[in-house]
Amino acid sequence: MELHQRSVSEEQMQKFAGYMAEIFEAFGLNLNTPGTEETPQRFVEALFDATEGYDGDPKLLKVFDTECRGEPDCRLSQVIEGPIPFYALCEHHALPFFGNAYVGYIAHEHIVGISKLTRLVRLFAKRFAVQERMGEQIVNTLDTMLQPHGVAVYLEAHHLCVAMRGVRETSVCPGLSLHVAQPVTVALQIPSA
Repeated sequence: MELHQRSVSEEQMQKFAGYMAEIFEAFGLNLNTPGTEETPQRFVEALFDATEGYDGDPKLLKVFDTECRGEPDCRLSQVIEGPIPFYALCEHHALPFFGNAYVGYIAHEHIVGISKLTRLVRLFAKRFAVQERMGEQIVNTLDTMLQPHGVAVYLEAHHLCVAMRGVRETSVCPGLSLHVAQPVTVALQIPSA
């Protein structure tokens, strides 16, 4: 995984805030109140913070050798973390979707610290995203980093782009991404709440 630090100058941030001020005013927001005069700048800064996943996370680069040394039960060493709360921005409407992720893998020769599964979910959530691709990115990254026997990611999310506009539906959208390197007899099970 490569790290790419974004570079946005203060001048660019001010220019973007100006664009947002035009949009907010055109849509009806009065920017001449103490509570709203800095809203365009705060919005641009919040959007930059909410998409910090593009910068990467250096703490995700640490992988350890497994302590399993070929014993028959090594294929049974599954790790599952969840629920992992996440907040993302839909790339279609730039509105939030949020929910919980469950990430599991069956270790082979490499492992990561359990907190790295949370970091990985949040890395891809803090980008403009679609739920399906987010699950695939998590699976593919774990598969590349660890070469495990298998990886599964289950995401369930509320999509504000559906709840606030269009059909105005409020149900949870589930999604499963899965990769199995070799046939295994163990199923990754999501713990019940």
